[in-house]
Amino acid sequence: MTIRVLVVDDQAMVRAGFAALLAAQPDIEVVGDADNGLVGVEASRRLHPDVVLMDVRMPELDGLEAARQLLNPPRGVEHRPRVLMLTTFDIDDYVYEALRAGASGFLLKDAPPADLIAAVRVVAAGDALLAPSVTRRLIEEFARTRPAVRARSPRLNALTAREAEVLTLIARGLANAEIARDLVVAEQTVKTHIGRIFTKLDLRDRAQAVIFAYETGLVTVGAEPAS
Repeated sequence: MTIRVLVVDDQAMVRAGFAALLAAQPDIEVVGDADNGLVGVEASRRLHPDVVLMDVRMPELDGLEAARQLLNPPRGVEHRPRVLMLTTFDIDDYVYEALRAGASGFLLKDAPPADLIAAVRVVAAGDALLAPSVTRRLIEEFARTRPAVRARSPRLNALTAREAEVLTLIARGLANAEIARDLVVAEQTVKTHIGRIFTKLDLRDRAQAVIFAYETGLVTVGAEPAS
């Protein structure tokens, strides 16, 4: 299956470079590009890409607001692409807010070409581009800018004890294999738990799961991340 990609960035050379790199892949088709968020939102609703590469800072409409509009569309608009944020900053507040809005992850603009190609495939497959090390930095950003949650959210009552345990380990930066090792279960069992967690809590991916765990008080800021 071909992955349809839209590139949104205000720098023409960046757009051209990313488009050329991705278009050279046999399983990726670049369906269009845009030089600001406003044009990007319109192009996405017209072209229906699977993945939108979205720069964070742009004129007219920045990437954060454009991501919000794409991921929380108005009534009557059904298409919701996966959004991969592009940034020159290693986790700034814009990226954090984009993850809260439902973006599937972020990638530094100076990442190696192979990382960009892999990121598009990962996000298109429905996974979040949020490695354990990135998760930990996201947690640090949360701790720096957000007040501590004083009480657990009632939304957590939808989870079984084991599902809450799995969500806690996700929020602390563990990959599926590490969770399986810690809980002494098969990795497929972990995947099943994660699928049920996402369904019950209406979460799209791991990025949203991490944020949900901290904002609902399941995991408290300052807790020691797992190694």
